[in-house]
Amino acid sequence: MKFRQIAATVLISAATAFASVFVYSKFQPRQAGPYQNGSDNIPVNYTSYMPGTENRNITPPTDFSQAAKIAVPGVVHIKTKINPRQVSNNLQRRRSVLEDLFGDDFFGDEFQGQGGGRKYYVPGQMASGSGVLISDDGYIVTNNHVVDDADEITVTLNDYKTYKAKVIGTDPNTDLAVIKVDAKNLPYLLYGNSDDVEIGQWVLAIGYPLNLETTVTAGIVSAKARSIGINKQAKRNAIESFIQTDAAVNQGNSGGALINTAGELIGINSAIASPTGAYAGYSYAIPVNIMKKVVNDIMKYGNVQRAYLGIRYQDPNSIPEEKWKEYGVRRDVNGVVVTDVVASGAAADAGIQKGDVITGINGINTPSIPQMTEQIARYKPGDKISISYLRDDKARTANAVLKNIDGNTNIVKATVIDALGADLVTLEKSDAAKIGIRGGVYVDNISSGILKKQTNMKPSFIIMKAGDQAVTSVEQLRGILEKQKKVQLEGVYPELNGVYYYTIDLTNGADF
Repeated sequence: MKFRQIAATVLISAATAFASVFVYSKFQPRQAGPYQNGSDNIPVNYTSYMPGTENRNITPPTDFSQAAKIAVPGVVHIKTKINPRQVSNNLQRRRSVLEDLFGDDFFGDEFQGQGGGRKYYVPGQMASGSGVLISDDGYIVTNNHVVDDADEITVTLNDYKTYKAKVIGTDPNTDLAVIKVDAKNLPYLLYGNSDDVEIGQWVLAIGYPLNLETTVTAGIVSAKARSIGINKQAKRNAIESFIQTDAAVNQGNSGGALINTAGELIGINSAIASPTGAYAGYSYAIPVNIMKKVVNDIMKYGNVQRAYLGIRYQDPNSIPEEKWKEYGVRRDVNGVVVTDVVASGAAADAGIQKGDVITGINGINTPSIPQMTEQIARYKPGDKISISYLRDDKARTANAVLKNIDGNTNIVKATVIDALGADLVTLEKSDAAKIGIRGGVYVDNISSGILKKQTNMKPSFIIMKAGDQAVTSVEQLRGILEKQKKVQLEGVYPELNGVYYYTIDLTNGADF
């Protein structure tokens, strides 16, 4: 074949192929490509390219400088100091023959208390955190763990002015505290609405991490109503319904502000999830709607007026298979399963029964325990709420009047028991018999308070005597401590041998 014939054949083939591709693409229907959510109309797009958005009036936030400018002046640096202190040790006290013969008074204070009365010193500590100004006259919200047991609190504003602060009130259940500096005309943050916070929206975290100056980080809300168990380590009735974000937060950010892009306060940064103790991708903030209620109670009553529904509950996912038929509940239920009802509680009065599934409070869906407890936490004893629930697969509604922990609607005042700073429970007779005692008060979750500050008592201690009087209930212990301000607590640890003694002084550091 001659060269001209070969060249002509190649050109004709190329022209034919090009024409075929052109005609096919022009007249044949477009084949389906990759689509989001199984839709045939929304193509997958990459990076920042999204065709057709030119006229949708959508402007992704790219500059947070205005929000930061609004909020930064209202976030403060908190430094705390805990002075060295003397505490009684927890060694078993061995009574000598001389003490039995002559009595304790013969030997004086040196031989009083457990461990032969020996004392030791805990070294001082210094720490720092953040806080948020909420009024122009110096009221500041921070985390309880930032100011816990602090003897001195110093607040430095964004303009470097420094003030001494005092604690107005604390709430370990939500890990919140209110402190105050003596100043006027201070910048403060406006409250937003944490109910309006959406997953995926931009937020800023502002604080003083790692003892640095004011630091602003950005991220998105990655989850709501998150419970991570951190508050429950300190208090049995802890409330956790965190806003989870991926804004970078580190040690020192605690108590700082989580704001929206309008510069409004939507949460108080409180914790991070990390295997190392440093930021690893997730941070947690207390919703401002919970914070507002806690702050208002502290300002008005001096302590938080906690409302209780009077139920025991369980997440559906944690219920064993054999329990579903017993409760008469479908496994695909979306709510909080009531496993028991307190006879004198608000739920019992409203007709709630074991096996019911609470699905909403005041019309707001509560598919999980954190969401339900967050809603209840916004109310005080005496407030009326509506409860949506399922029974026998039928939706029902009941009205309830919330009560306090004592089963009534009275205002609860801080007591000497609160000053101890622990969860105290009257020991059941059956439990007491198992360890060979008549009764006592079980101590759990020792957090901020007299027991932590003046002793090294450990959780699981059982108080059997206060002074020279036997103790078999929390009410009995309260009555004794209201009369005796300095008293020796005697008791046992179920897992240890021997009797242990702790001396406490309620005139030193108690506020009730």
